[in-house]
Amino acid sequence: MGIRIVLADDHVVMRHGLSQVLQQEEGMEIVGQASDGRSAIKLVKELVPDVVVMDITMPDLNGIEATREIRKEMPDVKVVALSMHTTAKHITEMFRAGASGYVLKGCEFAELVRAIRAVADGKMYISPTISTTFVTDLLYTEDETKPTAFSFLTQREREVLQLLSEGKTTKQIAIRLHISHKTVEAHRLRLMNKLDIDNVAQLTKYAIREGLTSEDV
Repeated sequence: MGIRIVLADDHVVMRHGLSQVLQQEEGMEIVGQASDGRSAIKLVKELVPDVVVMDITMPDLNGIEATREIRKEMPDVKVVALSMHTTAKHITEMFRAGASGYVLKGCEFAELVRAIRAVADGKMYISPTISTTFVTDLLYTEDETKPTAFSFLTQREREVLQLLSEGKTTKQIAIRLHISHKTVEAHRLRLMNKLDIDNVAQLTKYAIREGLTSEDV
């Protein structure tokens, strides 16, 4: 039986290109595509693929949170991160969320294929290029000992923070997360108190710095 794959990336051209070339690989089938983390979770629950190729920076819900939810609900589904991020923070959090592989956008196509086959076979895969960067960051980056958004904030606080930083209103966030307006406001105030930040602009900068979203979203 072939490897059934879901692609999750907010760039249509990227998804289309990957789909075209992966479909030509023996024993690989693209069964679905998603443009954000929340859609990816829904699609994976419906299709139950073998592997998800997951971007990290996506709107609505980032790839780290989506990976965590997928692995919690469907532990047999494997995730390969395909990202432009090379920092130890992103790599560490992606693996903590449950990813089995991590490769860089711009890598040789053959490397992505190797990663998919490896994780489908129950192995781990990390790009040699990333390995070098990862170790360097751990050794020489002082900030790695500081708490990150993923260790300091709750999952719900991170979800609210990402949506706030992407310009969503209290009403839109409440509808998206199926919670009340008052609950959204409570989370916003708690975020500001926890982070010692008093405005949404600074919250947005923090969210970008921590990898919850990007300036392009």
